[in-house]
Amino acid sequence: MTNYALRVPESLYAYARKVAEEEQVSINQFFVTAIAEKVSALKTEAYFRERQAHGEPIAFDIWLAASPDTDPMAGDDF
Repeated sequence: MTNYALRVPESLYAYARKVAEEEQVSINQFFVTAIAEKVSALKTEAYFRERQAHGEPIAFDIWLAASPDTDPMAGDDF
């Protein structure tokens, strides 16, 4: 495990400390989880951008045209 000194504005730290207390986790665990969530979001975005770059709009149109033209099932109509 690596140590990293992090400078955090007092107002942000105070809010993070409050949330960590509410979640009953250490401030360290809160920061690690927050960093992991951000990294995951960025990796997910990159994955979908890569998939989009390889997509074929014509193939999607063909697939969509083959989909049945029916009303949504109950609960899926929102």
